[in-house]
Amino acid sequence: MKKAMVIGIAGGSGSGKTTVAEMIANALGEDKVTLLIQDNYYKDLSFLEPDERAKTNFDHPDSIDAQYMAKHVKMLKECEAINMPIYDFKTHVRREETKRVEPKSVLIIEGILVLDEEELRDLMDLKIYVDTDDDIRFIRRLKRDIKDRGRCMDSVIHQYLATVRPMHLEFVEKSKRYADIILPWGDYKVAAVQMVINMVRGYLGL
Repeated sequence: MKKAMVIGIAGGSGSGKTTVAEMIANALGEDKVTLLIQDNYYKDLSFLEPDERAKTNFDHPDSIDAQYMAKHVKMLKECEAINMPIYDFKTHVRREETKRVEPKSVLIIEGILVLDEEELRDLMDLKIYVDTDDDIRFIRRLKRDIKDRGRCMDSVIHQYLATVRPMHLEFVEKSKRYADIILPWGDYKVAAVQMVINMVRGYLGL
């Protein structure tokens, strides 16, 4: 198998990055697409007390182990399997178990800061930024964190105002300038995603 095509998908928290990635994967077939999520590459905080872990700014680039993720992206691009870390968002530590990820023709890496990190950008063949209105992103994040991450509404709101919003403006939003394609996703631009799918199919010769 030739080197995998690497697609980076960035955008603010709750922008619809995962939805776009899944649409591409479903269109091309699961046998052709590997999905690597940046959230699993948060730095392990097991050395801190639980109360201190919760105070960490998880929306700052320093919270991500970008070098570790870049190493895994390089391996998958060169058709080598990896053992992907699994991050526990309730305890803010990496779990002991990992997930075996096999290389495929297309590798999608998704996360709020994947375009901010130069080492990751240099590995991408196609860079996408999903652009969604702030209010829609906040509502989606609020629902997700309460339902999936065991958070209460007050803590989600506090984190959004204290770190999520300012870090979005300082880092995530500015990374848009590195994108090859900007997808306006507030009302689900299916045609725009189909354009991306057609580009990937052309790369793969499908």
